[in-house]
Amino acid sequence: MSSARTETIVLGGGCFWCTEAVFDRVRGVLDVESGYSNGETVRPTYEQVCTGRTGHAEVVKVEFDPAQITLREILEIFFVVHDPTTLNRQGNDVGTQYRSAIYTFNDAQRQAAEASRSVYQKALAAKGLAAITTEIAPAGPFYFAEDYHQQYLAKNPAGYCGLGGTGVSCPIGAGVSA
Repeated sequence: MSSARTETIVLGGGCFWCTEAVFDRVRGVLDVESGYSNGETVRPTYEQVCTGRTGHAEVVKVEFDPAQITLREILEIFFVVHDPTTLNRQGNDVGTQYRSAIYTFNDAQRQAAEASRSVYQKALAAKGLAAITTEIAPAGPFYFAEDYHQQYLAKNPAGYCGLGGTGVSCPIGAGVSA
């Protein structure tokens, strides 16, 4: 899912509202859309996803201009803004839909994601933190979340956001290309 000037990756860092709000402010990111991915139900609703029975993660589809921001930089932001060591949880949001995930569209993205995870795991381990639980898999169908979820925190500035990183910077620039 990319053209000569753009690239797309799908990221799950807990509640899509929070992750969307972060990437909306990143230079070089052209579009961010909240949705559901990598589950079994066709066109799931928010209520269905919240049951945990659809298999979907709350995600954001991030379209970016690699001439302005690299995939490595996108992944660095992703790992730092949420806690990838918590399984199916970010803040008060608990359930499989809140899992940490990177869904890729090609082998180069998969390799970059795996390399980034590996480098960040070393940084976390050096601080005595737990293992990364981030799922890395090919992107499945992406289903847009309901309109009221799109740009939710922009429309509701006092809305809840459960994102909280580990406090460990992400040195993935060392040896990671993309």
